[in-house]
Amino acid sequence: MSSTPLFSDRINAGTLLADSIIEELEKLKATGITAQPIVYALPRGGIPVAVPIARRLNCPLDIVVAKKITKPDNPELAMGAVTADGQVIWLDMKPFRKQQQNLRLEAMFQAQQKAQEQQAEFAASCPQLSAEGAIALIVDDGIATGMTMAVAVQALRTQKPAQIWICAPVAPAELMEWLNKWCDRVIVLDTPHQFQSVSRFYYEFPQVETSIALAYLQEHNQIHQEK
Repeated sequence: MSSTPLFSDRINAGTLLADSIIEELEKLKATGITAQPIVYALPRGGIPVAVPIARRLNCPLDIVVAKKITKPDNPELAMGAVTADGQVIWLDMKPFRKQQQNLRLEAMFQAQQKAQEQQAEFAASCPQLSAEGAIALIVDDGIATGMTMAVAVQALRTQKPAQIWICAPVAPAELMEWLNKWCDRVIVLDTPHQFQSVSRFYYEFPQVETSIALAYLQEHNQIHQEK
C-alpha cells in the first residue's frame, strides 16, 4: 500500500463512495427490489462523508450515535460499543469476575451517557422517520475496529429495514469478512492490509466540530424537505 492518501477530505471520500453506492442500488433495483434508501451517518466524522451520498440519492440524512466502551486504565482500547438507545456489543464475551463485570458495566453506562448527550445535541436537526422497509445505508469516514459500526447496525435492525448496508471509504482487509456477517452488503472503496489509522488515508482529516456537523445536517434536510 502506498503512503499516498486516497482522499483529499471527507467530502471527496463521500462523493466517490456515492458512485459505488448508486451502482449497487441500480443492480438491486434490477432484481425488483425498489425500497427507498435512507442515509445514516455516524457522528461526527461520518456526517461530511454522508452528505454527498444523501444529496446524490435525494434522500433524508439521519444519524446513529454509537460510542466505544473503553477500559478505564486505557481509554484507547475498546472493549465494546454502545448506542444511545442501549444496544451494546462486546469485543470479548468470556465470563468475567464480579469486580471486572462491574467495571465493564460502569464503562458501558459512561459511554451510553456520552451517546445520549450527543443524540440530544443532534436531535432537532434530524428527520423524524423510521427505517422500516427502507434500505438503511450506514456511513462513516472509515472503519478501524468495526465496533461502533456493528452496534449501529444492531440498533437499526430493530426498526426492521428491508436491508442494511455498511458504507465507508476505507476499512482493514482483515475486517471485511466480519463486517459482511453484520449486514446485507458492505461497500468499502479501499481495503488495505496495513491500516494503522483512518486519518492516514486522507490529506485533510480535521476533527469535525459539532457546529459544523449540525450545519451539514440542517442544510441537507432543509433542502430535501423543500423539494
